[in-house]
Amino acid sequence: MIDFHYAPTPNGWKVAIMLEECGLDYDLKPVRLHEGDQFAPDFLAISPNAKMPAILDHAPAAGYGDAPLPIFESAAILLYLAEKTGRFAPPEGDRRACKELMEWLFWQTGSQGPMGGQLSHYRNYAPEAERDYGFRRYLGEYERTMAVLENRLRDRPHILGEAYSIADMQAFPWAFIAKPLGSSLDRFPNVADWRERLKSRPAVRRAIDLQKDRQNRGEGKRTVENDAVTFNQNADRLLALGRGGT
Repeated sequence: MIDFHYAPTPNGWKVAIMLEECGLDYDLKPVRLHEGDQFAPDFLAISPNAKMPAILDHAPAAGYGDAPLPIFESAAILLYLAEKTGRFAPPEGDRRACKELMEWLFWQTGSQGPMGGQLSHYRNYAPEAERDYGFRRYLGEYERTMAVLENRLRDRPHILGEAYSIADMQAFPWAFIAKPLGSSLDRFPNVADWRERLKSRPAVRRAIDLQKDRQNRGEGKRTVENDAVTFNQNADRLLALGRGGT
């Protein structure tokens, strides 16, 4: 059994998609971000970055020993689950394909995801008076990553070619929410087609519907102006927790 620490966000969906695609048994552990669950000592022992998703595998893959195995960061979790199941990643012997998988996982982790996250902040959560410059900057950066993905998908159905992989699962959620981010995929038809094909997969639908009623949207949405737990973070809280404080 896998404990899956999750909240219904694009980053949470990445791992949810893999768990659903593989049919793995998991125990959903909701992380109430606005209540500060991510700062609880038990959670920090699994995810020292105080971010979800994270997992605790009570039956680790061969070679990891018998003790429950904690893993944080979505790309690391996806790589581990691909190794555990033998699915959705190139075989270890295909070094070129494995190299490309790593490139695209790092691309998403270092470029598409952070740019989408910052765009989301300025589009949805920043104070009204401070939104314009930040929104324009990160809209441009986010759409630049969409152009990278558009070019990659020009002559192939998936990021690595014919095979659907964890690289697609990693990149899909931030393309899935382009419209709520204030962007459009009209200029990126290859991305739009890829998005629709992935969205039609039953496992992907189950993942993005997971705890859908707990998404931070609509009336009563948490923003910078009404939620000091989630937004405006700095080093102080984690340093205090590291010293045994609260």
